[in-house]
Amino acid sequence: MLPETTPEDDGTAAPPARDRRPADRVALRADLRAALPDASAAVVVTALVFVLLWARMESGESDTVAVMPFMDDPGTYWMYLLSQAFGWSGLLWAWGTVMLGLLLSGPRPARLPVPRQTLERWHRTTSLTTMALMFAHALMFAAELVRYEARLTWLERLWAGFADTFVPGWYDSGTGQVAIPLGQGALYLAVPLGLLFYVRHRIGAGTWRRLHRFVIVVYVLSVWHTLLYGTNVWYGEWPRTVLWLLQLPVAALLLARLLRPARRAERLGGPGRRGGVSLPGWGVRAAGRVAAGAVVVGLVVVVVSGHDGGRERPAEPPSTSPHAPEPE
Repeated sequence: MLPETTPEDDGTAAPPARDRRPADRVALRADLRAALPDASAAVVVTALVFVLLWARMESGESDTVAVMPFMDDPGTYWMYLLSQAFGWSGLLWAWGTVMLGLLLSGPRPARLPVPRQTLERWHRTTSLTTMALMFAHALMFAAELVRYEARLTWLERLWAGFADTFVPGWYDSGTGQVAIPLGQGALYLAVPLGLLFYVRHRIGAGTWRRLHRFVIVVYVLSVWHTLLYGTNVWYGEWPRTVLWLLQLPVAALLLARLLRPARRAERLGGPGRRGGVSLPGWGVRAAGRVAAGAVVVGLVVVVVSGHDGGRERPAEPPSTSPHAPEPE
């Protein structure tokens, strides 16, 4: 919309002021407003997942309780259940925004179900929602740790919850020694990589595109974190298989995007051709395509064979557990 003009005394209108902003610049504030329906849907999904997790714990079917029997009390551990719910909705939204990004940057289909501008807006708003869900997942995990450490002073509890959740390498219990840093890495990469879009006019479109490619690393770290630490997919049963299965379309779109990128400059071509990439650069691009193809094949093998890295469900519940929480 052009700015309003002010009539001059002689009755003629002054020429409109020139908008010096780039035509393709998108304001973060506008996308935050546009993300409200998307974020509202995410809250509803999170609430539904929370109710499901609560019901499974009440019924004795919770895999979380099978892993950690001391948590068989949803009324006490509701913040942990809410952290899980935010984690699952965050992973679902991350899956959606990555799929949209790959669809937009790969081979362009002749027809799209909605205008391309709409898909781009959905990609941006789902990205913002994903960041919020990831932070809420971490925040509720920290809150549960603060509640749990009732034997410490309040200041010690706040520090323990913050450090275990947000300081890489601080968490020192079991699988979390690896899984927690993976999740932290995903969060700490997601925020700058997602927000750099709104300052790409300052850093340059080429720099932004090169950095934005690392968004797929955020998604890989998120899935890896879930497979290692998500007690709902701890065992080698159908929920874990479904999680693996959902990665097939992501890997397939990534492979298609590498084999047939939308930008001519990113196509592989021949090594060392005039105007093309150098031989080392060509080798890196070729290796990336081979790796993506190997991932697709690996995912198919995992899903078909059922060997998905899940643990065997023990006949008896684990005998080990953290220290018993003391009343406040």
